[in-house]
Amino acid sequence: MKDNVMKNIRIIKYKDGSFHETEDTVATEYALTIHVNGEEFATMVCTPTYLEDLVTGFLASEGVIRFPREIESLSIDEDRGFAYVQLVNKAPVTNQLQSKRFIGSCCGKSRQFYFQSDVKNAKTIVTKSTIEVEQCIKLMEAMQESSDDFHSTGGLHNAALCTNEELLISRSDIGRHNALDKIYGYCLENKITLSDKVIAFSGRISSEVLLKVSKIGAGIILSKSAPTTLALELANDLGITAVGFIRGTRLNVYTHPERIK
Repeated sequence: MKDNVMKNIRIIKYKDGSFHETEDTVATEYALTIHVNGEEFATMVCTPTYLEDLVTGFLASEGVIRFPREIESLSIDEDRGFAYVQLVNKAPVTNQLQSKRFIGSCCGKSRQFYFQSDVKNAKTIVTKSTIEVEQCIKLMEAMQESSDDFHSTGGLHNAALCTNEELLISRSDIGRHNALDKIYGYCLENKITLSDKVIAFSGRISSEVLLKVSKIGAGIILSKSAPTTLALELANDLGITAVGFIRGTRLNVYTHPERIK
């Protein structure tokens, strides 16, 4: 798809007391409607890159599939904005449960905020992996330096799958959840071991973002931004180390600090 990440448009800019015409680069906003087994399942507003990974990661995150082998076929009609998914299991897929809250019986008051799909798919992370403060700072710097699309538009979120030493893959999207789903889909397709991996992230660590990280299976999330209270309650429950405000030589460790050396 041409201009699938950004477009150059003519604008009027006000600067130093006067208007002048110039060109600006703007992020592309794209609607993708996903059909599963012939039924409309969801419409996502996204950046139209890595769409197969996005669809796979989204379906896994929503509990529709657990493994890519459960997908019989996946095709993308980029011009019309449709993704067509046929599952091995031909039973009708309903998304009614996604809008209902479920109060779980497990420990932790935060669990009452789960959707039913979250109860089924959120993972408690048990890992002895650790990371050094300097490595956290370097990974965040590497993610930001690699984000050419963000530097061009200022309108994208970035997420990266990392080892302690380097970025493995990096994805951008106008939706922060979408960037994580693209990583999740890639990991599923390539059977990547995740318990020893780190997620670096440009946006706020919300409860939804934290649950995405849990479903992916990583034990550490690094962000240059702030967390929310519910995200931290979930992180405590799910065994995830949340590190925020990584800026310059500073950072805040909010949960499970034993992994940060």
